[in-house]
Amino acid sequence: MTLERLHAFHPHQTLYVAADRVTRSTTAEFGGEALRLVEAHAAGADAFVDAFGIPAEVAERTRERTLAKLERRPVEDLRVDFEDGYGVRPDDEEDRHAEEAARAIVDMRADGTAPSWLGLRVKSFDDEALEARSVRTLERFVSTLVGAPDGIGDGFLITFPKVTTPAQVQRFAGALGDLESTRSQREGSLRFEVQVEKPRAVLGSDGAAAAGRFLEAGERRITAMHLGVFDYTASLGLMPWEQRLDHPANDFAREVLQVALAGTGVRISDGSSNVVPASDRTEDVRAAWRVHADHVRHSLSRGFYQGWDLHPSHLASRYAAIYGWLFPYLDDATERVRAWREGATAGGVLDEPATIASLLQYLRLVVTSGAVEEAEVLRATGLERDDLLRDRTRSR
Repeated sequence: MTLERLHAFHPHQTLYVAADRVTRSTTAEFGGEALRLVEAHAAGADAFVDAFGIPAEVAERTRERTLAKLERRPVEDLRVDFEDGYGVRPDDEEDRHAEEAARAIVDMRADGTAPSWLGLRVKSFDDEALEARSVRTLERFVSTLVGAPDGIGDGFLITFPKVTTPAQVQRFAGALGDLESTRSQREGSLRFEVQVEKPRAVLGSDGAAAAGRFLEAGERRITAMHLGVFDYTASLGLMPWEQRLDHPANDFAREVLQVALAGTGVRISDGSSNVVPASDRTEDVRAAWRVHADHVRHSLSRGFYQGWDLHPSHLASRYAAIYGWLFPYLDDATERVRAWREGATAGGVLDEPATIASLLQYLRLVVTSGAVEEAEVLRATGLERDDLLRDRTRSR
């Protein structure tokens, strides 16, 4: 699948790295370490069953595709973090890191190691000082990219954290418009993601879902909403040991967002797991993998196909979990889609148009995630390429 086609969809993972740690080799280093961990601690198909909870019948294929993904394109989306993962620094230090991180992205593009999607997370608009610092960092970062050969690029995104009111969203959208104007960029070229980390970003004070008001205030610049698991659960008063991705409180937030954003074309990203290997011993690495893989499957089963990663080990467990979750349904899905195209039934199932739309969505996920090559799906289903790639759920 070409890069242009991929941009019509969404990444399946977003890697957050503190701005002072981003270099031109960051994505390659994360991918290399993820590969090393797999080769050291899950060398065969049987190991994938234990390490990631993969069904035995698809373990070999899952291992093969996971290794291929980590070798070729380990990071799909990179977010340079100037917020919680970075902290508050002196202005001159953050200025320097904003310019250096942007230059690192320019270098990644020159090396061919840049992800299809990338950008930065700025500070919140909680107070005037943070707002001013957020805009200043954004200006320096974007200005550095604008002066480079590829400019900001089609896959450039900005994450706007700790949003509580539509007014904050409106001010941020206005700041992006001003920046486009001063840097001679096309109107609407700077797009952003709202990070849902506070209860009022889920339900407003009147009990209505907040997402629609945020979209209206965002002046059609909002591409996604990302759930911030730890800030959100802390805001609800949950104890630290309950601040986990699969807590029911997070399920409620996801479901409200899911209903409010259905049909808008604005995607939802799940949050992160904070569990990482305690050491390089196999038992510690596999224990962390199992927790993260369970979290990824929890999200997938509820219709959330993107999530954050914070550590190289997360890349291995994310792709293994995705592929191990997808493969058991592949033969059934391709058979049913082919039967639908031919006006027949498959396995005694007469599929409704809505089910066919879901099967096509599944097949797009199979291809865009890297689980299966596009040509294999087209051959098995008899679909034309445009039929496979056209997403009928997007209306915005």
